[in-house]
Amino acid sequence: MRADELEICRETPAVAPQPEDIVIRALTGFSTRNPWKVIAVWAVLGMLLTVLSQALIFRVTQTQTADFLPRSYDSAAATTIAQEHFGAKADANPVTVLVARADGAALTDADRQRVAGVAEKLGRSKVTMPVTDDAPALLRKDYSQVPQIAPAMVAPDRTFELLTASLTGNSVDPGLHGTYRAFRDGARAQFADAGLRTGFTGALAEQIDAADDSETLGKIASIGSVVLIMLLNVLVFRSVMAALVPLVSVALIGGVASGAVVGTALLADIKLDPSVPSLIAVVLLGIGIDYFLFLMFRFREELRARPDRHHRAVAAEVGARVGTAITSAALTIVAAFATLGIASFGQFRVLGPAVAVSVLVMLLAGLTLMPAVLAATGRALFWPSRSLRREPAAGASARFGDLVARRPLTMVVGSVALMGALAAGLIGIRMDYGFGGGPRTAAQTTAAEISRALPAGVSDPTTVLVEARDGGPLTVGAVDGLAKALARVEGVGQAGTPVLSESRRAVRIDLFLTADPQSGAARDLVSGPVRAAVAANTPNGLAAHVGGTPAVFADVSTAVDHDLRLVFPVAAGLIGLILLVLLRSLLAPVVLLLSVGLGFAATLGASALVFQHALDKPGVNFTLPLVLFLFVVALGTDYNILISDRIREEMERPGPARAAVARAVRHTTPAIATAGLVLAGSFAGLAVTPQPSTQQVGFATALGILLSAFLLSVVLVPALAVLLGRGLWWPVRPGGRRGRPRPDAERSWEATEQGPGDDRAWAPAAEPSWTAPAER
Repeated sequence: MRADELEICRETPAVAPQPEDIVIRALTGFSTRNPWKVIAVWAVLGMLLTVLSQALIFRVTQTQTADFLPRSYDSAAATTIAQEHFGAKADANPVTVLVARADGAALTDADRQRVAGVAEKLGRSKVTMPVTDDAPALLRKDYSQVPQIAPAMVAPDRTFELLTASLTGNSVDPGLHGTYRAFRDGARAQFADAGLRTGFTGALAEQIDAADDSETLGKIASIGSVVLIMLLNVLVFRSVMAALVPLVSVALIGGVASGAVVGTALLADIKLDPSVPSLIAVVLLGIGIDYFLFLMFRFREELRARPDRHHRAVAAEVGARVGTAITSAALTIVAAFATLGIASFGQFRVLGPAVAVSVLVMLLAGLTLMPAVLAATGRALFWPSRSLRREPAAGASARFGDLVARRPLTMVVGSVALMGALAAGLIGIRMDYGFGGGPRTAAQTTAAEISRALPAGVSDPTTVLVEARDGGPLTVGAVDGLAKALARVEGVGQAGTPVLSESRRAVRIDLFLTADPQSGAARDLVSGPVRAAVAANTPNGLAAHVGGTPAVFADVSTAVDHDLRLVFPVAAGLIGLILLVLLRSLLAPVVLLLSVGLGFAATLGASALVFQHALDKPGVNFTLPLVLFLFVVALGTDYNILISDRIREEMERPGPARAAVARAVRHTTPAIATAGLVLAGSFAGLAVTPQPSTQQVGFATALGILLSAFLLSVVLVPALAVLLGRGLWWPVRPGGRRGRPRPDAERSWEATEQGPGDDRAWAPAAEPSWTAPAER
């Protein structure tokens, strides 16, 4: 056995370890004894699963929001009728094509004949999907197809004619995007040869146009985030390697996590929302950088304190010590997201397990790959910095730790007052379910041109689906009264003629709303007057359901409101239970939960103050509470557990609790502050994007992380720890195994003149006598 391995094996805890500590030490010990083997396994898995997950992710996603709603919701029932009786396909992507004369004049009969001729030719021509090298040919899905083209309607002034085209496939798959672009460019060229101009609109067209318009800005934001992370790490550690290693490691871990999520979805036959991969990537970036920074700061601290020890032994000790905090934080996040499994809205229900699996992968990496990297690189990780050669002088974090320990009540009152003032923004908060407001795309320009002559909902109609309750046959005449009543509803620009299905068991009535189908006005119209008219005018024996984009959004708002009221209390209870087990304390979990809850309320309230009140927006985006739950609660819990674990470790030493808290703040603040700045800076880049919903997410998440890092974790929690002393950890008080100071020792500390940042200033005026528990 080598000397470094022997030294690692000699590492034993000061007290009898708990079962989870044994597992943590076994994993970190093995990884630090065999670092290159562990790194090689993670590298191979990371690269292999990254390729596989990117190729297979679109096979486990579904893009129709209505499919995530329970069948009890009105719009979901309408979708089912459309698919069963009218042949609607779940993966159909309708595109509205506007055809007009290039000179703006009204279409002549000859023009309309040319439109019909080109449309017929397009409907017979196969659109070939462009081939890219993004995925292996074996895993690439071919979206080449013959589009379905049909005439729709002509503007009353004959300035344009509308055609409907349908492309089938996953609307977020780059392969289908390439097929759409090929169809669009080919159609535009053929109509141009006939002397006509074209415009394209619809959900797929708008999605691709927005992606094309923001592609450059997205690349700049991504590069900026990477540069920011590297720059901050270089400034903190004075080492390029210390900046690169965490990013490369987290990228490998992210690939393994993505593969685990996709594999789980394939095996369990679960369909994910298209936003899940991007959310998981950001969550993993956040907690991965956090965990690596926590380990690196502690590794550097121990290398400074013990220059004669082998770096692998130090890595094993650091991995075991910080691994306890990492495990507590990760399991808490897993518990929080697991509660999303009880949600009724499918997007929430599949997101919870997906994030939980990803975090478990990151936890395994935090106990194996990250300690292995420390053991493999050793002191070279911080080259060319000379900081390992000397203990740095007491700096701002030491002085701040002294201040928190001297003025805990002031810190608590000030923190709670600030958080309470921000949380006051929750009074009268409204959720905004609109999806517009960003820079106008080419698809939106086409939609605006259509709405000047026809109702805005022409390109995306709201549908009323009617069927007999007993499943019997229907006639068009049975719903004439309903169709006429719907046409009279204010906000319905036009009601189409009822269409009977081939099975004669369902009737469809298309409604063309005057409002943009994706706007809040359309949602309110459908959820109010339209559904009221349907309820009042549907004949006995028939069942009518309202479908379409506005109806789906209306039902999503109801489901989200229900789930948020259900999930948050359950999550709080489960997180508290997990913390109770992991921290082995009754009071500490309460303190951490209250801290995180206060940070969540303050962040959401501040967002409402800024966007709803200051900027006069309709409200905060309806996804914001969940996003804040994902990031602010998760990362805030990370920071709180890290500082709490260090406070308990320092309280194991003899001496006043105030001194222990001051030392914990001194050593932990740099890691938390660096992690907070890195993540807040990354999310702040989203605040300058053109999309209003993304702006809100960027601003709120950056603010929440800063509040968690700089106020809750290094001010409120330590200040409460000073006030509660070792009672914070009741019934297992740290320090009791090594003896308790006499009461006069605590009093003598308060009479000692304080020296900022100097641990000697915390020593009692007279050295107290210590009595071991066995001798009492």
